[in-house]
This record gives sequence, structure tokens and C-alpha cells, in this order.
Amino acid sequence: MKTNKLFTTLTELGLKEKEAKVYLANLSLGPTTILQIARFTELKRTTVYSIIESLKQKSLINIEVKGFKKLFTAENPERLKSILEEKTSRLKNSLPEFLALYNLKGGESFIKYYEGKKSIKIVYESLLEDVKPHEDYLVIGAQQEWYNLDPEYFQDFIVRRAKLNINIRLLMQDSKIAREHKKMERIYNEKIKNLPKETQLTTNLVIIPKKIVIHQLAPPIIIIMIENKSIIQMHRELFEIIWKAIPD
Repeated sequence: MKTNKLFTTLTELGLKEKEAKVYLANLSLGPTTILQIARFTELKRTTVYSIIESLKQKSLINIEVKGFKKLFTAENPERLKSILEEKTSRLKNSLPEFLALYNLKGGESFIKYYEGKKSIKIVYESLLEDVKPHEDYLVIGAQQEWYNLDPEYFQDFIVRRAKLNINIRLLMQDSKIAREHKKMERIYNEKIKNLPKETQLTTNLVIIPKKIVIHQLAPPIIIIMIENKSIIQMHRELFEIIWKAIPD
């Protein structure tokens, strides 16, 4: 019963059934030979050889040489904890990409969630790809916090965006970098208005005809992208109300 439980645990960690059998046999037998493992597991010797190689690559079995005899020894079971940690780490690193593929669909609309710098850059690149000549590119945000997330990337993004024949209008939270940026309006093909000085934003909002992007600037850095005609239209209307309320 106990061995069955350990076997299940090993397969849940990602070991194949025969790998789990050989590893458990090696744990039980201690330093041993291929022949003894084959007898214990009732597997062919050639099969055991290939499984041993696989377990060596996973750092679960070592080889000891005593005289002319080659013995195989199972690694300390603490190594299993490292395997789990490695799997967890890989999942954590890949999670933003999994989330980027995840849609909450409903009719002609959907919502996507992104996290991490790599995924967020993918979203901004999609904005440049989706916006068409003469269309609006509208922003309400904190320029300084946005820019400081990755100055090299976002400076390049601003330059590339300026080359598109689109209507860029920015409502910026007042800051030193926002005031400096306003001096570059013509160079960057933008129209800029600064929001009232008491405005405090921790999120950027980008509106283009096909989608809106809500970019949280304070940790955790995330983006929510929405494609829904009614929601996009509402945010466009709100942008226009604010734009018209601020004098040139």
C-alpha cells in the first residue's frame, strides 16, 4: 500500500510509470546492478538501461564504480523537491503567456488579461498593428510612471507611433516628464493636454477603435484588454468630455 502511494506521487511529479518503478527499486535495493533492478521490477535489462539513462538526466540516479563493478544508486529523495520547484518555476515564468491566450468571450466581445513586461510589450505592439491610418489613438495616463517602466522600449514605441498616420491625443497627469513631452508634440505627431495638478493616476487607459487597454502601472504590473463596441464607445465619449473640459 505504501509503495503504491509513493508510486502515485512519483507519477504525479512527472515520472513515467517505468521510471517510477526503477527509482523505487533503486531506493529499496541501495547500490545495485542493472540485473538486480531488472529482477526486482520484472523489466527487461535493455529496458532498465534506457530508464536508468532517463533518470540520470533527471539527476535521480548516480553511478558508483567499485572495482570492475558498476553500481547504480538512487539520489536522496530530497531531489524530488527540487524537481517540483523547477516545475513550479517554469509554470510561473510561462503563466503570463498562458494568461495572454485566455479569453473571456461573449458574443462579439472578449477580455484578455496580461501580466509581466514581456506580455505587456506584446499588447502595445498589437496597438500599433491594429490602429489604422487616420484613426484615433487616445490615452489618459501617467506619462512618467508609464515611461519609467522601461524607458528604452517606451521611447522607441513613441518614435514608432509618431510615424503612423494616426490621430494621437494624450491626457496626461501633470509631471516633469509630461511637461517636457508636451514640448515635443509636433515631433511625436501628438496633441497633449495636461490633467489638473491634483490628479493622481496609477493606471493608463488607451483607446483605439477596436479595443481599450487598461494598464496598471503600480505593482503588480498588469494589463486588461477589452474588445466590446459599447465599452469602447463609452470610454471614447468620456475621453471627449474630459478633453473638451480642459482648455488648450
